[in-house]
Amino acid sequence: MRVRLPLALRVYRLVSVAAAPAVAARLLAWRLKRGKENPARLSERYGVTNLPRPDGPLIWLHGASVGEMLAVIPLIQRIRAMNFAVLVTSGTVTSAALAEQRLPPGAVHQFIPLDAPRFVSRFLDHWQPDLALFVESDLWPNLILTCAERAIPMILVNGRVSERSFNRWRRVPGVIGALLGCFDLCLTQSAADTQRYAQLGAPRISSSGNLKLDVPAPPADQTMLRKLKSIIGTRPVIAAASTHAGEEAAIIAVHQRLRVKSPSLLTVIAPRHPDRGSGIVESAKAAGLAVAVRSCGDLPNADVDIFVADTLGELGLIYRLAPIVFMGGSLASHGGQNPIEAIRLGAAVVHGPNVWNFDEIYATLDAAHGAERIVDEEALTACLADWLAHPATRKAVADAALVTVGKLSGALERTLAALEPYLMQLQLEQRAS
Repeated sequence: MRVRLPLALRVYRLVSVAAAPAVAARLLAWRLKRGKENPARLSERYGVTNLPRPDGPLIWLHGASVGEMLAVIPLIQRIRAMNFAVLVTSGTVTSAALAEQRLPPGAVHQFIPLDAPRFVSRFLDHWQPDLALFVESDLWPNLILTCAERAIPMILVNGRVSERSFNRWRRVPGVIGALLGCFDLCLTQSAADTQRYAQLGAPRISSSGNLKLDVPAPPADQTMLRKLKSIIGTRPVIAAASTHAGEEAAIIAVHQRLRVKSPSLLTVIAPRHPDRGSGIVESAKAAGLAVAVRSCGDLPNADVDIFVADTLGELGLIYRLAPIVFMGGSLASHGGQNPIEAIRLGAAVVHGPNVWNFDEIYATLDAAHGAERIVDEEALTACLADWLAHPATRKAVADAALVTVGKLSGALERTLAALEPYLMQLQLEQRAS
């Protein structure tokens, strides 16, 4: 497929060809020092792998990080149930760890190559995907354009364009129009996303709903769950999940205020990036609080105030322990984190004002009194104090959230229905060969 490129994309491709070796080496060295790369798998960033390509049609799904990975795991499971081989790519160490825990047998994870033509070509030469599914909004120009040149069908699933991203893309309409024009189909999360994609130049669009609303409750180690429940006993528990810098200090301050009336309160803090756990421990100790650290094997004994859950893949455990959850990324200017898993496990959710990554979900929950929006640390303290003192109020919020999420679900089936013609075609071609 020959793609007519605007000048900006032609320049990008030329520069990425010329500068790839030097820039890649420096970028990866910088990321390695900060723990953002897996040194044992660095070759994957250059499009090199020691894994063989599976036989038969290969479906490739790409998502940037943990959130995208979680959203499409049920979709991957359904595709695997059709006996298709599945390749999953992402760009973060945390998403790779999640893939190891959650991907079904027969699905392979690789780090996405850096967006240079030679690395992308090396990746595609080896894997030769028959269908490429890009999740949400991680659109790398060389990756997309090279797939188009090789006539690999591409579909955007769970497509999302925030207002902020929309305004940025509108400054370069030729660039985004050329990239979106390479896709066979764009499946969007909402009517608002459909409208934005249309304005940005996507030729074929359908609103299938948000896959994150169909994510099942996350698993938990049942032995550890029983052990922790036994240790915690009847203590009141609140959790701050997927927190970002600045939010932990606020939670620690809130804990200090709340324990005036709830002296046995246990607060669980699960940072979005577990490597930040040591800083949270220092902050809690500086506030005069007793701390236990999950990664050190500590337990939340009776004298512990703050339990730092600095491990991956254990939110299912935390949500089963805490009936009240503050969703992180929402007081910090990050855009919020997905509340669905906490809601599915019966937690009442409170969040800050910065939730543009999930604005439709939170707006619907707030309107149905299925979540509580707060604007600052003081309001968070008041909300948590109310729910601790009045369990019936907290339960009413949790129940309303479950009903709301149930009404919003169905994106998985609609997405599969949209993909069915492509998957059937691959099955027919395989049988014919």
